[in-house]
Amino acid sequence: MTSSSRRRAIAIAALLAAAIPALAACGAGFGANTNTPYAPNEAGVLIKDDGSGGKSYGENGVMIPQAFILGPEPGSQIAAGGSAAVYLTMLNSTGTPDTLTGIVADQQQAASAKVPAPVALEPGTLAKTPGVTVDGIKQPLRGGETLRLTLQFKNAGDISLAVPVIARSREYATLSPAPSPAATPTGDPFASLSPTGTATDATATAETGTGTESAGGAEAPPSPAAQ
Repeated sequence: MTSSSRRRAIAIAALLAAAIPALAACGAGFGANTNTPYAPNEAGVLIKDDGSGGKSYGENGVMIPQAFILGPEPGSQIAAGGSAAVYLTMLNSTGTPDTLTGIVADQQQAASAKVPAPVALEPGTLAKTPGVTVDGIKQPLRGGETLRLTLQFKNAGDISLAVPVIARSREYATLSPAPSPAATPTGDPFASLSPTGTATDATATAETGTGTESAGGAEAPPSPAAQ
């Protein structure tokens, strides 16, 4: 190798060393700059063998640059029966608008998935899924698990994918988890009500008040001590 070619090789290696960390940073978190489809760093979502030794990316014209379920903070867990936020970044690679109308969870892993409103997928434009949750999880989530979800599109049809659970730390620490369920009242629903005006108080007033009248209005007989 000549000195000039050696210098060129060193320069290329230095350029790659500087570029790789920058590219990795672009794919971090849910606000990543993902205008160009790439293999997601969370999992091989919709990347399949094309039958000729290569890999195909996407299904029915839909690409998923990013897909994960936000798990608990490290060392914690989302208890069975709880909910977890689902973060998806989708790209419509066709020339026709499409719509994500719903998500179905594997019934052995979760009771349901909720999409607050349909998500429009315009051709060549990234679309995200704010507010989507998977609810009634069957087993506690600690991070590292995978849940299978089926995305339902108006045109692309049903697309099933395995979505990894990512711990809520590092670049994911600022993301919002699923909202906590509203508190459900327990015990006697009338326990906090004031007893004023109840039949019991009315009787007590009639017995101890002036006039010694009973609740029925008739004069009560005098007590033995008063005779």
